[in-house]
Amino acid sequence: MPDLPVHTIVFEILTRVPAKDVGRSKSVCKQWYALLSTQDFVRIHCSRSLVSSNQRVLLIDDLTCSVHPIIFQSNEYGPSSIVTFPFHHQNNDVSILSHLNGLLCVCLNHTYELLLWNPTTTAFKHLSTPDSHGFYINNLDAIGLYVDADDDYKVLHIKRRSGVLGVYVYSREVDSWRNIPFITRQEYLSPHFNWSAGTFCGGTLYFTVCKCWIGGTNVVICFDVNSEQFKEISFPPVPSTGMVQGVLVNVKNELHMFASTGMFEMTIDLWTLQGDYWIKVLSCPPIPPISLSLWCDITHYVTNGNWFVMTNLGKLFTIEMDMKPFECFYPVTWFRGFKGAGFVETIVSPSI
Repeated sequence: MPDLPVHTIVFEILTRVPAKDVGRSKSVCKQWYALLSTQDFVRIHCSRSLVSSNQRVLLIDDLTCSVHPIIFQSNEYGPSSIVTFPFHHQNNDVSILSHLNGLLCVCLNHTYELLLWNPTTTAFKHLSTPDSHGFYINNLDAIGLYVDADDDYKVLHIKRRSGVLGVYVYSREVDSWRNIPFITRQEYLSPHFNWSAGTFCGGTLYFTVCKCWIGGTNVVICFDVNSEQFKEISFPPVPSTGMVQGVLVNVKNELHMFASTGMFEMTIDLWTLQGDYWIKVLSCPPIPPISLSLWCDITHYVTNGNWFVMTNLGKLFTIEMDMKPFECFYPVTWFRGFKGAGFVETIVSPSI
């Protein structure tokens, strides 16, 4: 077998090392710096980084911002490391709105500005502009982070202002915002409807749109990121009595939903989307009452046949599953309370 070029060997090795080691490797020589800065290297390194060992949880409280590994053997968060925000903020008043491939889209709550931030490399990019693009208002706006067929990272910003809905797309490639049309039911403009953050899966961004938690209308809005067309699909057929929450997750490029229902006891069903229809994967037994603060703070992951329901405080309970899909963390971006995010350590940059 012929000898491989040194360039190819270095490329193959370094696309498999942790993100922080890639950053240190850039200082070895000019040739390595150039190689490790190419978009091809970043793309392949990112694809090889999407494994459970690189999953992290970022948690924010009034005093600190910390990053924790997930220890799948004990099903708990590992020892924390303190992270210093590289951008100006006030008392950690930062909301995590969306995440993708190691990038977080965050909002500075005191100024309403949007940023892209990689907490692993500490690089960040302000998205706000003098013409009022890139400003986010909680409970009115929705954000989705995605990458298109040309490998351009983009932010979809759905804005509701005084009964008027505007949809804007930010492109990392061209570093600018533009408006796109959005045809939907007028009733979704009402502040009575709550829009989730977008979940990117299979070339589509998905949002849950819910009128209220108890007995209201629930739908899913889909945005094809390449055609930039919207459509509406139904919610899984869950009981509408009591509280209803639907949490969307991407599992190996298949869309799933954790649907929580109940009032005095909670039931959680796991659904998967096939075409435009939801198929129930499994149901868990009714769970004893939990406080509303914990209900609003739930996230999930599955590993080795066990389904773990977590909060920012740690594991809440475990559900044994017959199926053993794979070891994978299912992050709910903002823990139902803008207190943190699940992300993967990568070298993806928030700017070109």
